[in-house]
Amino acid sequence: MLDTTVLPSIFKAIKLNILSNEAEVAALDRAIGDGDHVSNLLRGITALEALNDELIEMNWSNAFSKIGMTLMSTMGGASGSLFGSMFVSMGKAAKEQEMNIEGAIELFAIGVDSVKQRGKADIGEKTMLDSLIPAVTSLRNDLKNQSDKEVLLENMKQAATTGMLSTEDMLATKGRASFLGERARGHIDAGARTSQLMLCTIADILKN
Repeated sequence: MLDTTVLPSIFKAIKLNILSNEAEVAALDRAIGDGDHVSNLLRGITALEALNDELIEMNWSNAFSKIGMTLMSTMGGASGSLFGSMFVSMGKAAKEQEMNIEGAIELFAIGVDSVKQRGKADIGEKTMLDSLIPAVTSLRNDLKNQSDKEVLLENMKQAATTGMLSTEDMLATKGRASFLGERARGHIDAGARTSQLMLCTIADILKN
């Protein structure tokens, strides 16, 4: 069973992966977004890293809530609100949930549902949900099929990646990109890409 001492490793790995792909994501965001997605994301992650010593002393419920409130106050933009809401909702649910693999998947699902509600969006609308929802679906299916952890995490990575890539041919219905109409086609959504990067990073850490 995981405890919160894994969080600093996750933050560090996510930050490195985002930085490694910074030019690509920034170009995607300039094409159909506001151009500030990477900087907002890195600001939020840096703020979380400053809380490492505090977070590792907390239980999961308090840690998720602290993460959510920190992202809301530091990230700015739509992403700050959405990720903040995601983790605050996970924090509330974690009070009743054991942090084993079943519990972790259920908490993730609750968090993604909160993003759907907060953003009034769903799969197929060229947003981060096109990575997040397929990831949840894959995890739940593999849990039901009693797949082992490595298979479950690899399938989740693939589902998130396939979902992210599918945004290239979509019309956008949310955010600035929704005003571009057909011009939004041909571009992967930056939020879907960074969500996929983060999910893959977390999966690789959990496998080890």
